Amino acid sequence: MKIKSFNYLLAFLAFLLHATTLLASDIQSIGVPYVQNYPKSSYLSGNQNWSIAKDKNGIMYFGNAEGLLTYDGKYWQQYKMPNRQIVRAVATDANGMIYTGSFGEFGYWSYQNKHLSYTSLVKLIPKPNKITDEIWKIYVVGKKIIFQSFSTIYTYENKKINVIKAPGAFLFLHQAGNRLFAEVLGKGLFELQGKNLVPIAGSEVLLKTGVLSILPYKNNSFIIGTSKNGLFVYDGQKISPLLSAANSFLKTYQLNNGVKILNKYYAYGTILNGLIIIDEDGNVVQRINKSSGLQNNTILSLYADNEQNLWAGLDNGIDRIELNSPLYFYFDKAGQFGTVYSSLIVKNKIYLGTNQGLFASPWLPENGNLFNSFDFKLIPNSQGQVWELSQIDGQLICGHNDGTFNIVGDRMERISSISGGWTIKKLNSNPNFLIQGTYNGLVIFAKDANGNWKFSHKVTGFGEPSRYVEQDTKGDIWISHAYKGLYKLTLSADLKRATNIKYYDEKNGLPGSFNINIFNVENKILFSSDSGFFVYDEISNHFSKYDVLNKNLGSFYSSNKIINAGLKKYWFINHGKMSLVNLSEPGKILIDSTRFSILDGRMVQYYENISQISSKIYLISVDDGFVIYNTTNTENKQEKLKLPSVLIRKIEDITDKYSILTENGNNGEAIEIPFSRNNIRISFSLPYYRQSKIKFQYYLEGYSRQWSDWSSATQKDFTNLTRGSYTFKVRAKINEEIISDVTVFEFSVLPPWYGSNWALACYALIGVIALIAGKRIYEAKLSKDQQAITQKLQTEKEEFLKKEAEATEKHIIKLQTEKLQAELAGKNRELANSAMSLVYKNELLQKLSEEMNKLKDENGKKLSEDQLRKIQKVIDDGMNDERDWNLFESSFNEAHESFFKKLKANHPDLVPNDLKLCAYLHMNMSSKEMASLLNISLRGVEIRRYRLRKKLEVPHDKNLVEFLMEL
Repeated sequence: MKIKSFNYLLAFLAFLLHATTLLASDIQSIGVPYVQNYPKSSYLSGNQNWSIAKDKNGIMYFGNAEGLLTYDGKYWQQYKMPNRQIVRAVATDANGMIYTGSFGEFGYWSYQNKHLSYTSLVKLIPKPNKITDEIWKIYVVGKKIIFQSFSTIYTYENKKINVIKAPGAFLFLHQAGNRLFAEVLGKGLFELQGKNLVPIAGSEVLLKTGVLSILPYKNNSFIIGTSKNGLFVYDGQKISPLLSAANSFLKTYQLNNGVKILNKYYAYGTILNGLIIIDEDGNVVQRINKSSGLQNNTILSLYADNEQNLWAGLDNGIDRIELNSPLYFYFDKAGQFGTVYSSLIVKNKIYLGTNQGLFASPWLPENGNLFNSFDFKLIPNSQGQVWELSQIDGQLICGHNDGTFNIVGDRMERISSISGGWTIKKLNSNPNFLIQGTYNGLVIFAKDANGNWKFSHKVTGFGEPSRYVEQDTKGDIWISHAYKGLYKLTLSADLKRATNIKYYDEKNGLPGSFNINIFNVENKILFSSDSGFFVYDEISNHFSKYDVLNKNLGSFYSSNKIINAGLKKYWFINHGKMSLVNLSEPGKILIDSTRFSILDGRMVQYYENISQISSKIYLISVDDGFVIYNTTNTENKQEKLKLPSVLIRKIEDITDKYSILTENGNNGEAIEIPFSRNNIRISFSLPYYRQSKIKFQYYLEGYSRQWSDWSSATQKDFTNLTRGSYTFKVRAKINEEIISDVTVFEFSVLPPWYGSNWALACYALIGVIALIAGKRIYEAKLSKDQQAITQKLQTEKEEFLKKEAEATEKHIIKLQTEKLQAELAGKNRELANSAMSLVYKNELLQKLSEEMNKLKDENGKKLSEDQLRKIQKVIDDGMNDERDWNLFESSFNEAHESFFKKLKANHPDLVPNDLKLCAYLHMNMSSKEMASLLNISLRGVEIRRYRLRKKLEVPHDKNLVEFLMEL
């Protein structure tokens, strides 16, 4: 037993040593680095990609079956050759020129008239030479550009082309450092020195091998890759085979090309099985093919850029391999083991718990190899759902649908038959016991005499599904299930039964009873929910939001799972999205989620599993395999990373129909936009190709007031721009951390036709003419105004005198009127007095008449009728004396001269008595007074009034007196 344990210890030490090696290496040998696929459907061009290059601005160029293909990190663009030929070779120089070669054609691409245009160099070939085959290789050596076909090498310098012929047909020209080598079929290897081909001594060993790659090697030597005989080394004196485990692979699958990467590795593409990466000692470090992420196994071209990306041009598509990636992958492309729920590395074995059973493979490669391709095999009798793998006190425990098992090597030993071992962990209050949550309650495990964990008993009194189990500082057990809710149990001292069970829901402050999970973070029990994290207060028996954490977690406040990552770091998983949260600095929470975005949705939801292999390496379970996360690469890389500048790409006119103003806003050419076309779209991109979260911020001087918000948008529309000069500024930020330098693009909007220079000159001329004309018009107007003012003063003077005369006349008239009114008032008074005198006279006569009838003679007898009649006649004559009326009428006419005229004119049928009554009514006399004057009774007055109304046709609603007063 001791020997066995010692062997395990040695294996584990070897594993740790290997893990340390992984940390120190740039490329890991377990799993494969991240591979980003660019299928034909994304770049919309031909299947085959024969060559790759990158320019000084970071733009990628691909020699494609349908022409030249460009990619800037966001936008793909295709350019056709003159005769739509396949572009076999592409290269770039320091001046921004892009050189391409195809059948019977080679030349360069440059920006002309704001568009990328092609210029052929074939016309410079000296006569009688003529190009009749494909250009397969292009190299830039200083100011010299070298084009190679199977028959000829062409060198272009100072606008002249020299032709170099060989004693036979070329295979391929290779650049290794500053030296150029070419294989001449049937003759061996030659070096191109100036215009001469110098044979390499001893290269006869390479005859009929097909030299397809020559790269700089250690100690100033060269490593030569052949299609049939593997790898060789040329030390400057002789050529000898390189002993490497890669040789058999390269011979079998036919080496096609090669490139040096990270200054110490060599990547070789094959025709039949993807690519292989070896170190300087010939050890295979990586093997990447279609089953591990490539779109196609035929590698037509390889290119290593300056950002640790390895680009592969495929027979169908383009792939980018992220060298020095913190994430390495292993996928079960064949569907061998199903969906992975848990993974763990124990004693040089990696175990995968899946929905089909438990699978195991050696973790470290055997036979001294660095690269491990893994060979997973099903552990006998493990078929079925595996929920959890845990290593506790050196013992690997498997929670299974059929129970709980102890795993020893490739054997399973059942230690519990209770179904559904979801989670198992030590009791904080008593580390000598394990507590397990199962389908129907809790199970307790204890150690036997040999120190192995064994089933002890099932806790009675509680039988609910127990997905998550945590023990708090008081020793109480918290249990939750996504659909069954949250419980708190108090166990008996012997842990055999639940003595107290409490159920918690909305009444206790929780947002609900569904999807409440329990986790221990820094010895504090947290309760997760879709509304954020909650904590429990024992005194109030109430839950409250843990805002200190929620407000600092951003979108991860609603995480459904937390996994301890060690060193005060925790994995927060929010429904398929994951982040690594660092709590090591008091009062500060650091969240790293961007680098894991490629894993979004790839873990088994609600059963996410991440195991810590060491302080720097983690094993992440995903649906169809696992991912290795190495933090060393991320720590070293952030310090060195220098972002490229943002590129201004197409500038488009979007006024009514779309048109391209320029394909490259970075070429420095002035852009002038007509005022009538003042609606533009600016596209931009960051030529940074590694997996990251990129955001942009822009600012248009002369239009905007401040920088925009950070956004992932890569174009911006500006509409209704006014005339003037503008400066567009843009910068990028990756992973919410590193910000690029500001890129500037200047353009101007021309003034409208009415604001142009000639229009302004016309305006100035018109202004001068207008000033002269205005002056003359003003002088004429001034003279006219002076005359008008003089005339106006004369008119006003005359009007004043006229008004003064009118006022004097009105005053005189007023005085006369007042005099007449006074006279009229006097006459009215006289008339009234005369009338009253008549009234008094008649009343007196009437009274005498009445008194006379009462008179008696000396005998006491009434006077005789004859005497009375005579006296009465005298009285009646006095009362009806026309002289009185004539005198009254004369006075009335003097006061109201037109009264009777109007009455007679309007009513000719009026009799004198009617006229008298009208006069008396006009003077507003009473009926009694009128009766006295008319010598009639009051009744008679009323009758006459009535008749008079009819004759005058006075309306019913009109007063007779008012009617007469208005005449």
